[in-house]
Amino acid sequence: MRIDPRRLRFLLAIAREGGVLAAADELGVTPSAVSQQLARLEAETGCALVTRTAHGILLTEAGQALVETAEEIERALNLVRAKLLEDEVDPVGTVRVGIFQTFLRVVFAPSLPEWKQRHPRLRFEVREDDQEELLRMLRSGDLDLVVLELDSQQASPRLPKNMTETPLLDEPWRLVVPAGATQVDVVDLARQSLPWLGPDASAAGSQATHRVRRALGISGPTVHRYQDIQTALALVAAGEGVALVPSLALIGQSHPGVSPLEMPGLGTRRIVLRRYEGRNVPEAQDVAVTLIREAAAAVSLEESVS
Repeated sequence: MRIDPRRLRFLLAIAREGGVLAAADELGVTPSAVSQQLARLEAETGCALVTRTAHGILLTEAGQALVETAEEIERALNLVRAKLLEDEVDPVGTVRVGIFQTFLRVVFAPSLPEWKQRHPRLRFEVREDDQEELLRMLRSGDLDLVVLELDSQQASPRLPKNMTETPLLDEPWRLVVPAGATQVDVVDLARQSLPWLGPDASAAGSQATHRVRRALGISGPTVHRYQDIQTALALVAAGEGVALVPSLALIGQSHPGVSPLEMPGLGTRRIVLRRYEGRNVPEAQDVAVTLIREAAAAVSLEESVS
């Protein structure tokens, strides 16, 4: 079996965007080009990689295996790119970063000791807040960089002049259920055998939860309303319902009473970095972006809830 690795990016885009048309928009090609590359990849592997349903495209088992491989290749390339682009000159200054909790806990904060060792004159100042406030502070100049979360199905907004967006990480959404409900299947969820918890409307999880519930044919209100993902996990452990959470939330901590439920079609959470670029941007900011990209590329998403 000989697989052209260049075709993997088309399958990866289909998996992330949920269909051929959206994948074509993301890649900047025609839908027919995406379909042709998918067909050739299926011919090369000898396997069906996707199935088409009334609610969109779902990956087969073989397709999921190839997507996971493509994500590993992407992370490796991002890591190499970050190392190659890192400025050899020792940067000086403070970089003010707006960030959200899970990326801060799993990726950013654990990297700080190494960054200090590599660049002793570079300092980071962290601000954790809701995304709208962080973006306001970026526009006003009170922050230099902002790390944001988006559901992969969200349309990309039109950015202000000179503001750029750098992809950092695409991580799978995971459905978590009370530990005693691990045998619940998709049919049970569609019948609302367990209530769904409701993320704050401004969070990426709200977009994802609405999308997944709609695909499953689930209507009606959610229960509770939370901002912090740790709150959602605590409510799930207490048997209050099920919740859609990002993979990063399940890394590095024990969550007794909570189990992830394996099911297709949940999509991914996209983590991006936004900043303003121009002639007068301090070198320290460029180095900081390289460090953050490198740390994101090195993250392993294979850990699960114990």
